[in-house]
Formats: sequence, structure tokens, C-alpha cells
Amino acid sequence: MSDVANPDLRLEIAHVLFIDIVGYSKMLINEQSESLQELNQIVRETAAFRAAEAAGKLARFPTGDGMALVFSTTPEAPVECALEIGKALKSRPELRVRMGVHSGPVSAVTDVNDRSNIAGSGINIAQRVMDCGDAGHILLSKRVAEDLAQYRQWQSRLHDLGECQVKHDVTVSVVNLYTDEAGNATIPGKFVKSSSMARKGPSGSRSTAGSESKSRIPLMALAVVALLIIGGAIWFFSRQTATTRSTSAAPSNSSSPAGASAAIPEKSIAVLPFENLSDDKQNAFFTDGVQDEILTDLAKVADLKVISRTSVMQYKSGAARNLRDIGQQLGVAHLVEGSVQRAGNKVRVNAQLIDARSDAHQWAQVYDRPIDDVFAIQSEIAKAIADQLQAKLSPSEKKAIEQRPTSDIAAFDLYSRAKTLLITLAFSANARPNLLQAVELLNQAITRDPAFFEAYCQLSYAHDQLYFLGLDHTSARLAQGETAVQTAFRLRPDAGEAHLARAEHLYRGYLDYAGALAELEIARKTLPNDARIFELMGYVTRRQGKQDEALRNLERALQLDPRNFFTLQQVALSYVNLRRYPDEIAVLDRGLAIKPDDIDTRVARALVDLDWKADTRALDETIGSIQAQKSTGSKLEAKPLLVPAPGCPARGASSK
Repeated sequence: MSDVANPDLRLEIAHVLFIDIVGYSKMLINEQSESLQELNQIVRETAAFRAAEAAGKLARFPTGDGMALVFSTTPEAPVECALEIGKALKSRPELRVRMGVHSGPVSAVTDVNDRSNIAGSGINIAQRVMDCGDAGHILLSKRVAEDLAQYRQWQSRLHDLGECQVKHDVTVSVVNLYTDEAGNATIPGKFVKSSSMARKGPSGSRSTAGSESKSRIPLMALAVVALLIIGGAIWFFSRQTATTRSTSAAPSNSSSPAGASAAIPEKSIAVLPFENLSDDKQNAFFTDGVQDEILTDLAKVADLKVISRTSVMQYKSGAARNLRDIGQQLGVAHLVEGSVQRAGNKVRVNAQLIDARSDAHQWAQVYDRPIDDVFAIQSEIAKAIADQLQAKLSPSEKKAIEQRPTSDIAAFDLYSRAKTLLITLAFSANARPNLLQAVELLNQAITRDPAFFEAYCQLSYAHDQLYFLGLDHTSARLAQGETAVQTAFRLRPDAGEAHLARAEHLYRGYLDYAGALAELEIARKTLPNDARIFELMGYVTRRQGKQDEALRNLERALQLDPRNFFTLQQVALSYVNLRRYPDEIAVLDRGLAIKPDDIDTRVARALVDLDWKADTRALDETIGSIQAQKSTGSKLEAKPLLVPAPGCPARGASSK
């Protein structure tokens, strides 16, 4: 108590990692000693531990069945240390450890043996957070998770668990941290029990004893219509489940399904379609290609958030643009606009960087060059923009940006036309002719330039879609896709695009889920902003029955491609599978804001009330409205449904 009353007591903010061995008290004495010795060795070998100790920024204290590590560096230090420990423990399943992290005030104290120790809420809450977990869990306090969530590399690793009550009636908000290599993705037992108790009792109360629920049994037995009671119970359970799941999404991994606007990262950008100023309007595809290459170059920079082409293409050039609204809709702080004018052997490219929050112009440049220099112009623009945003460029990223897609302008024209078809038209009613036309254009491109790597990747995708969608489900079509993938690997075996192409081929051609996921893990290392990677991960894991993991991947894809109508539909399907009805409503409304006359989405939106509340009124009204529009000849959008994935409902939006 004297320490607490001491007016000279110095409180400092520290970042605490609390660790203990699960089941320690049940071990034999020699087993306890061996386990502690092994844990100490693992901890001391972590890079985060060694770096902090070398800098004199680490204090460590034994806790009997574990230890507390107090870092006075950054909030990331204890988290990085925990991940390194978790990775090492994967090969030692007999050593069952749990960890908790919190940042808060601590102070130096002296214990009864006159030894230095540490106290304060920073230590206490770190231990309380840890106490909420089971073996293998790395749990963070909400405060730590919110700090980490501001950085992209942490976002997909954070998974909100909600509140947990610990001893002394203290309630802590906890976030689960895990990756493929460390941590425990399973919901801790305390949260499962808490959720179960919440469902048993009335909303807003905790029912603990059996006497209160038993007293209701005779009353229910006397009910006149038992079916209504059962139906009400089912409705109540579904609603409780939906509410529980809705509050358990990761703090920054979510695509704000409930409609809340996430904080926009400072280093975020969208490259809007460029305006074609050429006299020949056929050069529109060339203009799209220039814009897409700048976007693709920027997307290779891990320090940036870059919006995918599918979303930005909806803001066509030439139309009046409200840049602030566009920035909000895409979730970015910066926009790039520009124009391309091609005349003979000359090209003029104008590009400008704009702060979407204030409409302020931050940078602009006009390039007048020979047409053969257009790829150098694209690289220069991308590097200039990255520099303006103070984005860190690794040597490999700089090399990737400077690499020319092809040396043949005509081949680039053909490739740009094909890519536009694949991005915008592949899932329309004209899917087959569009895909076949894309194949023909890409074959012409690689005939002109047999070393056109990106053309082979797109060609493989076109063949695989024809096969997967049943438009040409033949061994010959599958073999053509395989040939394109193999050629891409011969040209650039280390490129992320090659691994993405192989992942698509393994999934769509052979339903090889494990093989596809392995390739995607490689691809994401060099393609940090490619929404296709997370989208495909979502489809694969959903087919594997991993509904929560699938949703996380699809939501991540939606962050990078927020106006991709098809992905919005797929996220809605995942919400159906998980009975997250409020979130399903929010994401379907986002889809309808893009395509208000899409029949599938309108019907899916109306079905929510039927699934959630057994209420048919919205569905009746929607069907009546659609029939009325058809009778008056109003334009409605509809498309043929694709074959649903196993475990996914074949309703409303089609499933991949």
C-alpha cells in the first residue's frame, strides 16, 4: 500500500506480454521445471525479445507458471514476440501455452524480498486478457488491437471476440490474434459458454440456475399451440446467433457490413479511368491499358492500399465526378485522374494526384514522348505517386514497377481489349462469346510477342473460366489453360501473377483446394493489393466448409474492390450461411445502390425477413413489384445462375 500512496511513484506506459503454461499445477514437479526451462529458451530465442533486451527496453518477471515481459518500445513488440513464440510452439504440441497482451500504465515496485518488480493496470489487464484464453491463444486487449488495426499488415490477423468477464467482476474486451503459423483460431471456451448462457436466458439477463427455467416448462406445456412456441424459440435463437456473430467480426478486417464507415488509411489510393483524347476513338482500349498499368504498378507496393480496377472502372472519364464522394465510396484518401492522347508515333499522358478529402491537387505532370516510351511513362507516374504518398518501396517492388509488360504496342492494345472483356463482361449473359473473344485477342497478342508474360496469365484465366462455367467443359480446353500456365512459369517463375494463374487453374480445373491455397499464399507475398487472391481464397475455403475463414477472405477482397457487385453478392451468401442477417441486409443494400434493378439481389434482400423472422411480406411485395415492372416493359437486370458451391444455398446471388 505504501507504493500506491507514494506521491513520487512514476507511472509509465508499457506494452506487456503475459505468458503462462496451461495445466501447470497438474504437472509433476520435474515436468514443471522442464516445461518452464523449455518455454524460457523459446522466449529468449525470439528476435523481438533479443532486440528489446539489447536496446535496454525490456523487463522480465517470473510468475510461477510463466512470465511477464514488459516492453518499453512499441505496441507491436509484444505482439511480434507472441507470434514468434506461437510459431515455435507449433512443433512442441506438448507445451501448452496461452498469452495475453495489453498496453497500459506500469510502475516499478520492490517486493518483500527487496527485489525489483512491477505493478499497475498494464500488468493486471494483460493477465486478465490472457485468462480469457485456452492453450494456443494469443489474445489482445481491445486497446492494443485498435492500435494495430491502423496498419494493413495486422488487419487480417485480428478477430474480435467481444467481452469476457474475469475475476473481481472485471470485464475486458478481447481480440483473438492468429495466423496460419501461430495462434489458435478456435473461439475460447469462456466465450462459447458465455454465448450459450446468453441464449438460454432472456435478452438482457443472465439465467444461471435451473429452477427458473424449469418453472417455465409447465407453462409451455399448457400452451395452446405448441408449434407457435417452437417457431418463436427458433426465431429467438436465430436472432441471438445473428446478434452474437454480428458483434464478433474483426475490428479492421471487416468491410463494415453493418454500414459503419471504417477509417480511411492515409496511404490509400484509387486510379480512376483516364480520358481518351485521341482523335481515333479506338484508342480507348489503349487509354484503359495505360491507366490499368499505373494501377497495377501501384498495387505492388505493400505500403499502399490500392483499389482494384473493377471498382474504379465504374467512374468513367468524361462524366462529372464528385471526387469527395468517390473517395468515400472507395474508402481512399487519394485519387489519380489523367488523360492519354495518341497521335501517330507520339503519346501525351497527363496525370494528377488529388486529395479526395479536400479536392486539393498534390501533384501533376504531363509527359510528351514517343509511343514506345509509354511503359516508361507508366512506371515514372507510379513511382512519382508512391513518392508523393511517402510509401516505402522495396528493391523488388521498384524492379516490378520498372518491368515493361511488352515491347510491342500492338500486342499491348490486343491485351488491353481482352482484359477489359474479362473484367467487365465475363459473368454476363454473353459470357461465352466474350470469353472466346478474349482468348482470340490474347492469342494474337502472344503471337506478336511470345514473351508477353501477363497475356499468358490472362489467357489461362479465360480458358479456365470457359471450362469451370461449363461453357466448354472439355479436356482440350483444360489443356489449353495448363499450357498457358506453364508458359507463364517458364517466363517468370517467381512472379505472383504466375502463382495466381496456377491457383485459378488448380481450383477451376481440378477442384484442388489445397494446391490452390498453397499457390495463393505465394502469390499474396508480391501482390498485396490483388483482390482476386482473397476472393479466390474465400471461394476455396467456403467449399471446404470453413465459413468464418471464407467470410474473412471475401471481406478483405471487398476492402480492395468495394464496388465489385459479384463479390458483394458472395459476401451476402456467406452471411446467409452464418445467419448474420443484419450484416446481410447491409451488404445487399450496398449492392442495390450499384445495381438497383438487379432481380437476384432484390429477391435475396426480400428473403432476409423470411429467413430471419419467417415474415413473407417483403418477399410478396418484391415479387409483385418485379412482375409489375415486367408487365410495363421496364428494364430489369437478370443473369443466369452459376452452379453453387457445395454447402452454399442456390438462391438469389449465384455462388462460385
